[in-house]
Amino acid sequence: MLPSELLVIPFSTFFTLGLAFLVSLTTTLLNRKFIDKEQFAKWREETNRWNADKNRAKKTGDKKLMAKVKKQELQILQIQSRMFKQQMKAFLVTFVPLLVVWQVLIYEFGNITVAFVPLLPGPPFPLPFFIWYMACSLFVSTMLSRIFGVEMGMGMGLTPPATK
Repeated sequence: MLPSELLVIPFSTFFTLGLAFLVSLTTTLLNRKFIDKEQFAKWREETNRWNADKNRAKKTGDKKLMAKVKKQELQILQIQSRMFKQQMKAFLVTFVPLLVVWQVLIYEFGNITVAFVPLLPGPPFPLPFFIWYMACSLFVSTMLSRIFGVEMGMGMGLTPPATK
């Protein structure tokens, strides 16, 4: 299916990097479209404040604060549910097509070496497609999330630093 040139280094190296860029860019743009950044920030701030109060109540044994925290627990769970739903929208839109693409790529590349790690002592360390793709994807996703100011990792707590 793929041209045979793409299965040979350095073409396979750059093809994988380009693919990681396209997938990450698509995911980042979908996150930006589907997730209301301002609302999400408010929800995150509220849940963080509640968690801080909860931890303080546990540490100090403050019964009034613990009662307040317990009273707000259902509301916080609802907020967390709304946050999760927003994050899942973009994930679901990209997940099925990505599965299909992965099936084709894994079939085509198998376990062939697509890149080398030259900085280690000794001979260059070979990287198969999957490992090289993951490394490229992590790098590109981090850069794009900072550029576009969106969260990485579908809400896994990886947020870009605030820009001033």
